[in-house]
Amino acid sequence: MREHAVVIAGGGPTGLMLACELALAGVDVAIVERRENPDLIGARAGGLHARTIEVFDQRGIGDRFVALGTRHPAVLFHSHLVPLGISDFPTRRNFTLGLRQNHIERVLGEWAEQLAVPIERGRDVTGFTQDEDGVDVALSDGQVLRARYLVGCDGGRSIVRKTAGIEFAGWDPTRSWLIAEAEMSDEPEWGFRQDDTGIYAIGKVEDGERVRLVLTEGQLGTDREPTLRDVSGRLAAVYGTDFGIHSPVWISRFTDMTRQAVTYRKQRVLLAGDAAHVHPPMGGQGLNIGVQDAANLGWKLAQVVKQTSPDGLLDTYQAERHPVAARVLRNTMAHVALSRTDARSKAVHEIVSELLRMDEPRRKFAAMMSGLDLHYDLGDGHPLLGRRMPDLDLVTANGPLRVFALLHGARPVLLNFGEPYSFDVAGWGDRVQLVDADYAGAWEIPALGTVPAPGAVLVRPDGYVAWVGDRSQLGLAEALTKWFGAPGNRSRA
Repeated sequence: MREHAVVIAGGGPTGLMLACELALAGVDVAIVERRENPDLIGARAGGLHARTIEVFDQRGIGDRFVALGTRHPAVLFHSHLVPLGISDFPTRRNFTLGLRQNHIERVLGEWAEQLAVPIERGRDVTGFTQDEDGVDVALSDGQVLRARYLVGCDGGRSIVRKTAGIEFAGWDPTRSWLIAEAEMSDEPEWGFRQDDTGIYAIGKVEDGERVRLVLTEGQLGTDREPTLRDVSGRLAAVYGTDFGIHSPVWISRFTDMTRQAVTYRKQRVLLAGDAAHVHPPMGGQGLNIGVQDAANLGWKLAQVVKQTSPDGLLDTYQAERHPVAARVLRNTMAHVALSRTDARSKAVHEIVSELLRMDEPRRKFAAMMSGLDLHYDLGDGHPLLGRRMPDLDLVTANGPLRVFALLHGARPVLLNFGEPYSFDVAGWGDRVQLVDADYAGAWEIPALGTVPAPGAVLVRPDGYVAWVGDRSQLGLAEALTKWFGAPGNRSRA
């Protein structure tokens, strides 16, 4: 029986990101992925939000994605008619990046290969049993892997979640949409159309030879996989012709089903990404919060595996990430409601659209959709506490340095903006970087505005501020112990 510290079920963006985070920390991790090869067929996510690109920047790989994608200066809340601009937001990544999931997975896969993460392809996790010391993970080829922890990143139909007996609470679907990529013999009607049933869209694929379309179905369709006949029939019903659609590359369906795991953890089994939450794709948030789940969980799980932190640190993953997904579920349900095309829904649509054209609502909702307003509840104190650390241009004794460059190795950092050499973190010196720095600019936070300059900040590996203070160091030892283990508690992995 082969053994790993952590086994991850699912090699999509969430699973790949989590594996890389663990590998950076020196944890023995393996991915089990059912696909024989990494090629994706079908409709998946189509972009990255600003905060997710920042998360990649924190590991030094953000430019790899930006080089492949198309920048858009706005996010969408409930309609293509009301883009919410983010070009004035205080971030280096003040845009949404149009980039298909196959490209996103390819870049993450290359990073995983660089970090020597093994990927067991062509097999599924079919079940598991766990005891107080670990998990025996059964694979579809009859093999069994032994792990200290198992993480389900295996999608909305997660076998890991079901086997663990974790309730997937929420709402059944009420509407469905056909989505396809195919060829058409006739020139279609490009762009958007709507009727009393819903909204429809036809656009060109990147190569210009095929079309990609989204069609609201007249009736909820969930009983079987959709076919070309379904797509052709729906086109004819809406447009009066199917435009000679043929040679489909893929056909799929999505619904407005909305569900969330009641808990993200059961003993030594955890959930992340779509295994923990599913919702309509409006706003393109699913892949993004999955990657951010991984960034939150990875360093915590690594510290528990290496025994520098107690098992209870994993409880903060649930406490911090469950409310994030709950908010996404809420805003996507609102998005679906606002997209209805009956007269009453149109009235609400018009009022909300008018509100979103105002500057303050625009900033609030754009920050929410882009993930830049995320605030973990870490207690009262400075406005930075629990928020993303800005990627400031610092001046240090070793020259200019960006904050995110300090996070490339997924290690926490204590930034001292006061008198040099006034902090002592000797008990955590093997875990926490101490950097004396100067920064003369304004401290600006999206959707919050300018905040007072701090004397010092403790930044977690995921880029969120865990402590704000000054040379009095009040509360610093407690914060260091809470997040990074007791002083002098070295790794025993």
